[in-house]
Amino acid sequence: MTVAKVIVDVPAKQTDRPFDYLIPEWLEEVIQPGMRVIVPFGPRKVQGFVESVVATSTFKSLKKISEPMDLIPVLNEELLSLADWLSHSTLCYKISAYQAMLPPALKAKYQRKIKKVLGNETVLDPSIIELLKDKEEIAWEDALESVSHSTLQKEVKKGTIEVIYEVKSRGQKKKVKHIYPLMGRKELQQYQETINKNAKKQHSLLLYFIENPKPIEQKKLLTHLGISTAAIKGLIEKGVLGEVEQEVYRDPYEERVFERTKSLSLTEDQAEALAPICEAVKNNQHEVFLLYGVTGSGKTEVYLQSIEKVLQKGEEAIVLVPEIALTPQMVNRFKGRFGDKVAVLHSGLSVGEKYDEWRKIQRKEVSVVVGARSAVFAPFENLGIIIIDEEHEMTYKQEENPRYHAKDVAIERGLKHNCPIVLGSATPSLESFARAQKGVYQLLSLPNRMNNQALPKVEIIDMREELRDGNRSMFSGVLMEKLKDRLKKKEQTVLFLNKRGHSSFVMCRDCGYVVKCPNCDISLTYHRYQNQMKCHYCGFEAHTPTICPECNGEHIRYFGTGTQKVEEELAKILPEARVIRMDVDTTSRKGSHEKLLDKFQEGEADILLGTQMIAKGLDFPRITLVGVLSADTMLHLPDFRSSEKTFQLLTQVSGRAGRHELQGEVIFQTYTPEHYSIELASKQNYDLFYQTEMQIRRQHAYPPYYFLTMITISHEELMKVVSISEKITSVIRQRLSPKTVILGPVASPISRIKNRYRYQCLIKFKQEPHLEDVLKSVLDHYQQEISSNGLQISIDVNPHILM
Repeated sequence: MTVAKVIVDVPAKQTDRPFDYLIPEWLEEVIQPGMRVIVPFGPRKVQGFVESVVATSTFKSLKKISEPMDLIPVLNEELLSLADWLSHSTLCYKISAYQAMLPPALKAKYQRKIKKVLGNETVLDPSIIELLKDKEEIAWEDALESVSHSTLQKEVKKGTIEVIYEVKSRGQKKKVKHIYPLMGRKELQQYQETINKNAKKQHSLLLYFIENPKPIEQKKLLTHLGISTAAIKGLIEKGVLGEVEQEVYRDPYEERVFERTKSLSLTEDQAEALAPICEAVKNNQHEVFLLYGVTGSGKTEVYLQSIEKVLQKGEEAIVLVPEIALTPQMVNRFKGRFGDKVAVLHSGLSVGEKYDEWRKIQRKEVSVVVGARSAVFAPFENLGIIIIDEEHEMTYKQEENPRYHAKDVAIERGLKHNCPIVLGSATPSLESFARAQKGVYQLLSLPNRMNNQALPKVEIIDMREELRDGNRSMFSGVLMEKLKDRLKKKEQTVLFLNKRGHSSFVMCRDCGYVVKCPNCDISLTYHRYQNQMKCHYCGFEAHTPTICPECNGEHIRYFGTGTQKVEEELAKILPEARVIRMDVDTTSRKGSHEKLLDKFQEGEADILLGTQMIAKGLDFPRITLVGVLSADTMLHLPDFRSSEKTFQLLTQVSGRAGRHELQGEVIFQTYTPEHYSIELASKQNYDLFYQTEMQIRRQHAYPPYYFLTMITISHEELMKVVSISEKITSVIRQRLSPKTVILGPVASPISRIKNRYRYQCLIKFKQEPHLEDVLKSVLDHYQQEISSNGLQISIDVNPHILM
């Protein structure tokens, strides 16, 4: 008897443990840890993950596994144990941890098929040859009627067949016509001698297949030999060549040719930074490095050369970059250096493309992954390095279950694989820099820009003065002059604004009424092109009122500044300027992000106007001016990290100017010019900012001096939320040590989202060994209400957003 311990796909407290299932005899050799299986659970059948396989069970009568969903595990041993760590450290269900590690295609509804791997037919098991006969693929269910699971599994291991998942309604496999020879090399040569010498096209076709017997895409064959389909058809009709629709990987970069690049010679600083990383790679040593280099100091080249060392050892590398914004240029750099060894995973890919990239990793066809947050779970088995670029970025923290931070996952995987982790940034997070100061991380510095280019000159403009001088425009006099100057010189400008939409809110001048979302406690944002008001939390949309619903007044005015409004203003005052606007609205279509950046790079525009997505990673030689229209947008958010985020963003944006031969200039427009984060960002003085901010954090007991955990309680009834929040807070107060600070419960800064009222409680502590147990007991206590009464309790260990 063999038993599988299975975690079922039912995310609830009662089911968050392994269930024992008997492995039927016919599956004993097939079932392995990390596979997905279908199991009976109560009256229905559900998907589950095999956690382990054991010899006995403490239960007498066991249900049997119905069938496996995979023939080879989708999660390897290391990822299974990483899920244990993830479920403990983020207090999530084990099933949520498993799901977070897989591409979306493996969570959708799909059909499974068994498919021949072309070129390996000679070593196929006779029963499978009989089964497939003249077919390329067959439905999973049909295959199992005549062949056992273990036979199929052996063939998968031999590489003669594979299981493919055709995702229903979520994008199909991409199929392309392939041509292949139906005869061996000798037969082809003999046949060639029998055909007319004038049939040159058929001769060249036969010659090609004598030298290259493998299947080839028809399209590629036609261009390669410069022939038409008629020649191929003739040989197919005569039974010399065969044609088959063969599945190919959807390659999001198929149309692009990447110029191969070679390692650049390093500056002294770069060589010094690279040496300890290479040493750790060579000695299989787990070490966390903080690569702290000013913008434009050549961090990417250090990443590329450390990956080269890893690949030389036959190991693999993961590179994380924040969001979609960085991918086009980053992909160019990595594909240029490592070619087809690179897989790319990010949110801009379709479900099918993500699945194909993930399969390349699983099949060991690539050895470098470049991607956003979830790429940290790439199923490599021989990791040699993980690099996190712009490590301070907020997007590395997942805001829904499991609420992991990619940095913590990377460090945990680094421990398992004994490999170095490199965190790179021009403005490291205070936590990381504090750890480097303490020697927990090893600090590597790149204090100078490449070619010793000077950092751009920054000028701070006090917008209060502009108002006093009668300038009501969103552009200060200085910025306007410099914009005109750049247009004359045919140089490029980046204008940065920290929000999208047209205006922040719509207000009645007569009575002060602000149009709010009916489901959330927040004002609606005005979008001019659709003439609509939108809620950026729940998606509610409404037409813009022309008359105030409160007092029937007609003085409806738009307040605040959005990207659309800036674009209109620019068209009025600089009609000759060609402007590209980049925000969520203009980049929502697939590939639009890259198209807009390519247009800008080709010089088809003078001004790139955008939100956060243009703040980082862009490297264009002709940008000589960066204008930040409202440097203090983030300063006034109810978040202890608002000064840090402002400093990081302004420093990053400034770093886009003057990265090459031309000298750069930066303008910060602000209503609080005296604020230390704005002042120090203008000097790019991270060290002084770090010291100033650390004093404030110590004074108010915030990270890195204290750890934080936030509990958010939400429900449709306000009184219920208030009473449960109070009960939870008092239980926590009683059970945690007196040194721990507990704030709340209070209404969240956004007190209602999607018609649910929200209250929160914040826990600040230095050491609290019982915290996990206490929080778990709170969740257990309210489990009944969570599953039946619409109550939601979310716990965020180390929260990054306190809204």
